Amino acid sequence: MSLDKTILSVKQLLTLPNLGIPAYQRPYKWTQKNLNLLFNDLREYRDKSAYRLGSVVFHQHSDQEKMQLDIVDGQQRTLTLLLIVQAIIEEKSAKLQRNNLKQTLSELNPILQDFMKRQYFSNVITHKNLHENYLAAKRIVSRSDFTEADIDFLLNRCQIVIFVLDDVSEAFQFFDSQNARGRDLEPHDLLKAYHLREFTDVDNHLKALSVAHWEGLNSDDLARLFANYLYRIRQWTRGKSARYFGKNEISIFKGVNLDQVGHYPYVESLRIAHHYVDDYNNQYHRKIDHQILDFPFHLDQMVINGRRFFEMAKHYHQQISAIVSKDYSFNDKHPVQILGITLEPLSSRIVNTLNSYSSRNRTGDRYIRVIFDCAVVFYLDKFGSELLSQAIEKIFIWAYSCRLRQQVVQLATIDNYVLQNNVFSLIKHAVTPNELLVWSLESITVSESRNKKGDELITLFKEMKYYE
Repeated sequence: MSLDKTILSVKQLLTLPNLGIPAYQRPYKWTQKNLNLLFNDLREYRDKSAYRLGSVVFHQHSDQEKMQLDIVDGQQRTLTLLLIVQAIIEEKSAKLQRNNLKQTLSELNPILQDFMKRQYFSNVITHKNLHENYLAAKRIVSRSDFTEADIDFLLNRCQIVIFVLDDVSEAFQFFDSQNARGRDLEPHDLLKAYHLREFTDVDNHLKALSVAHWEGLNSDDLARLFANYLYRIRQWTRGKSARYFGKNEISIFKGVNLDQVGHYPYVESLRIAHHYVDDYNNQYHRKIDHQILDFPFHLDQMVINGRRFFEMAKHYHQQISAIVSKDYSFNDKHPVQILGITLEPLSSRIVNTLNSYSSRNRTGDRYIRVIFDCAVVFYLDKFGSELLSQAIEKIFIWAYSCRLRQQVVQLATIDNYVLQNNVFSLIKHAVTPNELLVWSLESITVSESRNKKGDELITLFKEMKYYE
């Protein structure tokens, strides 16, 4: 097996002779969202000496006495870069002041034109996305704030790692083995890589300490933390769907780098809290009183990139693990406690019932439990222990009304239910807990109840006067 590992600039990648997209490749599925994320990265890292955009795996073979380079992995990224450069050629070439950039684009133009003439795309999805992304790229690069420095950064300092193999089966085996070794990263792995890059020079010595808790968790724990709780709560508070957390959704956890973002008014409260907490904890008094001030995280606030992101993940993993624990036990002498808060008898019985009723492990019931847990987590994050027992009673009726009214509960069911009856938005905008507690919820009638396996739940609804 011949393997040629090199690092090429975008300009060098696009000038490789006889590039091709083989017919067996999947459609071009990058949308304008992917394009915009790529441009955001270009803007964010344009002051760096070099920036890696990923890798491309090629199958090299002879075709009619010419050496052909077929893309086995990296089609989406390569085509998007080609569209951007072609858009720059059309929108900017005539206006450039730097002769070296003019010369580079002039040399690239016939190569890109030749590629598009040779390449045949039969898929309708590919045609649609190529067309829309090309128009979007032209809109972006034609703006005055897309400068010659940006063009130079894209062409000469953005880099791709290239793998070239001579046998197509070996190329796919290599591609698969790299995925198995971690190239096909989970969303939380991509976030880890992103925020490690965002550490400031001052914080670099804190990397190992900041990431220690993260490294101690297994991948499934991190996946649940982000997908089931952090992502859904952040989306639902914004009135947006939160069904699946994947690679295309990680931008919700990319916030601001306080050393690089401008002095915008919305950033100042974060900047003040960030520096005050550090200053407080670094004072010599802490060696005497041993008082440590935690950063005041909130689930729906802007993420601070780098060290604070990992602190946030640790904070909410510990909080959520305690809140959603299924190990509560209840009797009259020992009511349920959450984060050291003793619940009143009725809310204790609610939590105990949710942890023990016979149908709790059905798929639909697990979905309902997630929205209940998310709402309790968000309430505690907003109001702490104030009137927690009453809040749990209200959230229970809100969440499990969906369970009783639906014979089948799917992921789409709970997502639509939350968006139509959005307790997260209510809590987000509430000034006091009473705004949740006075929220009017409808009772359920026998004829409305579609769930015939929820006797324990119905008993609670009857006791709370929400079942008639």
